Amino acid sequence: MTRVIRFNAFDMNCVAHQSPGLWKHPEDQSWRYKDIRYWTELAQLLERGRFDGLFIADVLGTYDVYGASDEAAIRQGAQIPVNDPMLLVSAMALVTEHLGFGITTGTGFEHPYPFARRMSTLDHLTNGRIGWNVVTGYLPAAARNMGQTDQPAHDARYDHADEYLEVLYKLWEGSWEDDAVVRDREKGIFTDPDKVHHIGHSGAHFSVPGVHLSEPSVQRTPVIYQAGASPRGVRFAAENAEAIFTGAPTKEILRETVSTIRRELELAGRDPYSAKIFNMTTIITGATDEEAHNKHLEYLAYGDPEGALVFMSGWMGIDLAQYGLDEPIGNVDSNAILSAVRAFQSADPKGGEWTVGDIAEWGEIGGMGPRIVGSAERVADTLQEWVEETDVDGFNLAYAITPGSFADFVEYVVPVLTERGAYQTEYTPGSLRNKLTGVGDRLPAEHRGASYRVGGPNSTVIDRPSTQPSSSASQAAQPARGR
Repeated sequence: MTRVIRFNAFDMNCVAHQSPGLWKHPEDQSWRYKDIRYWTELAQLLERGRFDGLFIADVLGTYDVYGASDEAAIRQGAQIPVNDPMLLVSAMALVTEHLGFGITTGTGFEHPYPFARRMSTLDHLTNGRIGWNVVTGYLPAAARNMGQTDQPAHDARYDHADEYLEVLYKLWEGSWEDDAVVRDREKGIFTDPDKVHHIGHSGAHFSVPGVHLSEPSVQRTPVIYQAGASPRGVRFAAENAEAIFTGAPTKEILRETVSTIRRELELAGRDPYSAKIFNMTTIITGATDEEAHNKHLEYLAYGDPEGALVFMSGWMGIDLAQYGLDEPIGNVDSNAILSAVRAFQSADPKGGEWTVGDIAEWGEIGGMGPRIVGSAERVADTLQEWVEETDVDGFNLAYAITPGSFADFVEYVVPVLTERGAYQTEYTPGSLRNKLTGVGDRLPAEHRGASYRVGGPNSTVIDRPSTQPSSSASQAAQPARGR
């Protein structure tokens, strides 16, 4: 049976997302990121193309590793200016019925209590089509502007995120019972207090004693996305993620990465295919191979190597401005994205080490993922080869120009994959979770988050604490009476 390939569109509420310099192309509309109509039109395009979702990246800081300054990032528009991704979702949900929305938000700089309510709100408003991409942060500028000197060490960020997720699971899964909201007009009871539970969380990083502020949404817990590829990141993903993003530049690296993720899922007590794995990929296509390659050459003329090195420096935690373009990157211990360093060190099929110039050329279009150029048939062949040879589930499509790259994929590639039985012909009913995994709207029993439900092994239901002062304290608080 032909394997159905899953697809997300990869975008960001900014100008230069993954392809620095392409904003200069006359057909690129990324400058419209401030216009809500850009986002509603994009969402409708993607739903016509039966994409699984629109995945919106985000950063809370500037790329200032390159040259030890944010000057180049600002000049290049390299993910700055950048606006909040969450505020886009309601408008896009209103003009679509099935498209999912994956929103990136970090665990390092916001308390989980208000965040839990915002995600529940979006899950209500989208009728269960919201997902959350869990990031622990990697930009030093974000840490400095939130009152810290630098990002915590790599593994420490994941330790912090573990408790962050624990608090959220307790709120989303264990605070409100399914039938808590009764709307009993005769008795005047909207919600049964006995079925709304204080979570009583007290941990190393957070104290959250109370109840979740939102009633249960369609999914309760949004679909969890995660993109960590370091050993610690993969373990975190195996315990929490339902969709896992990778950025492997070659089939060889991707095959190894997918195999590792499947193995870690089993070690976490989950089915190895319970999480969908998407590799970031950029597709440049047209009616013929010649047309596609001409587009590619045209796009390359707008690409900016400095912008590429700005991104790569931030992702790898290495100031590439200190190297000559012909210099190999060498072995570097990075506090940013460890997997990025290792990927480039092993990406040369001849076993050679990549130079700074190689990294700049690679990153001009589509960031760290591979680039596929050709007719619809050639692109479809390549995508199916990658799926067959690596066991990946699908692709997170970055763009060269937007919405043009997505429109070309819908016009040319989708019909070919559909004819081959490798593309969904219609959306599965229900929530984003059910559409992606087929397990229903709620987390499956084997998932870590499900253990925090009322009656589950990690349930923390406690008696409702009294918030009234003691009688003596109450009397002491009374104002003195006049004599």
